[in-house]
Amino acid sequence: MIAQTPASPPSDTYQRYVLLYLLFMVLLWSVLMAISHKAPDLDGMEELVWSASFELGYLKHPPFPSWVMAALTSMLGRPAWLTFAAGMTASVLGLWFIWKLACEFLSPERALMVLLISSVSIYFSLRGTIFNHNTAQLWSVTAATWFFYRASRDQKPADWLWLGAVAALSTVTKYSAVILFTAFFLYFLRSGMWRQRQTWVGVGLALLAYVLVLSPHLYWLVKHDFAPFRYMDGSLETHTRWQAYKELLAFSLDQLGRLSPMIVAMIALGIWNHRDKKKRAQSDTALQDKQRYADAISRSDKQFVLWVGLTPMISTVLISAIMGTRLVASWATTFFVLYGFFALWILHGQDKIQLRRIAIIVIVLQILLASGYALARGPLAWHTGRDSRSTFPGPEVSAQMQAIWKEHMPGIPLKVVVADTWLGGNIAVHAGQDVMVFIDADPAASPWLKLPQDLQCGALIVYSIQTRGKPPQSLLELYEQAPIKGLAEQRWSSERSPMIDLNWAILPAQRSCPFTATAGHDG
Repeated sequence: MIAQTPASPPSDTYQRYVLLYLLFMVLLWSVLMAISHKAPDLDGMEELVWSASFELGYLKHPPFPSWVMAALTSMLGRPAWLTFAAGMTASVLGLWFIWKLACEFLSPERALMVLLISSVSIYFSLRGTIFNHNTAQLWSVTAATWFFYRASRDQKPADWLWLGAVAALSTVTKYSAVILFTAFFLYFLRSGMWRQRQTWVGVGLALLAYVLVLSPHLYWLVKHDFAPFRYMDGSLETHTRWQAYKELLAFSLDQLGRLSPMIVAMIALGIWNHRDKKKRAQSDTALQDKQRYADAISRSDKQFVLWVGLTPMISTVLISAIMGTRLVASWATTFFVLYGFFALWILHGQDKIQLRRIAIIVIVLQILLASGYALARGPLAWHTGRDSRSTFPGPEVSAQMQAIWKEHMPGIPLKVVVADTWLGGNIAVHAGQDVMVFIDADPAASPWLKLPQDLQCGALIVYSIQTRGKPPQSLLELYEQAPIKGLAEQRWSSERSPMIDLNWAILPAQRSCPFTATAGHDG
């Protein structure tokens, strides 16, 4: 990259505006989701379950989001709202680093416009409430992009080191970080950076930091025969090439829908500007300036935005089309983080007027999106009786299962629930901070358990055909071994909703359980 003069530092006023807006986003979405949802999303529940212990890796994914959730639950317990707040915090951190990147070559007003337009993308707003590995990666992807920009422009060792460390954290969040690295590499070639000796010194520093931060997880991967990669390989498979192409089309259309609030915001701004222009006198040229904001950006900065911004989506679609692999819409969460910059090729006019209008439009859109989603997932889902996860009666199911446990195991605390992640998690999070889930009775999926020691005080086994279908063989085998069994039921939500079947069984506590003697004495 040809060295460019950095933009002037943003004033404290604009920094405060940014922080206030990001706080508004976190509170708006977190509070409305907490009010409208009785249970977190499936991915959020998975993180609550996985946070039972600090592991260097898990069967499905890298560990960093679970480390974050473990830290949060150790302080705040395991309420459903925590997953929404954690997701939105990751989202707004991603937006913060977009702001930091924009301030490198834009005025504060234009940088704030980029942030505001980016923030209404479904990935930063509605899906920001889902704390999973995709959302949790938003901040590290945007932070790594910012450090890569600074490192390539200024060649400062500190920026290269930070780039390596943050890139490693992005990798231990989700392995799809390699797609971002592909974008970096293509820009590295296109910009001619590779010709500079100083660049190779910086790349060496970045690789050193990357390996150091990643090394504990690399050790775990080797020790566990790269288990997450086997899961990842299976998730990409499709039955036929034709099916792969149909899924690729659906994937692409889904992305258009998830970017649609950004498009709506730009259309609304265009209509506003057009109507205002008709009212103004011909002598007033405030909004008649036709020079696009992108015209003021240097050629190298445009190249950076275009190459790093467009590569993730384009490369993923091309590889999927060639190899016939399956794509899931949410996997593209981090592919569009720079798309707010593309509005600069459209925007023109007086900065302060445009900023004020964009701010009004975006805040209205955020309120409409959040309130509409909360209404649909809460009252409307309950009234129609849909079997939505947002209305799942987690507290009631947990209370019912705890009562059954206490009836058959008086004086012995419930410590282990054997079930799928969703059902077991809903029981466990309402039963106590130290209640763990033995996922599908699979030791590999439940590394937080020390077996057979953790089953000394017994276990509650539960499965539901209504919520998941037929349980896996490992869970059924353990269920059949249990001497105490029964069937309970719980209405999903309103009277229109389905009945949840709760097939439960109890593995009694063994004599080695430290609570057995006390329980027998009390009895």
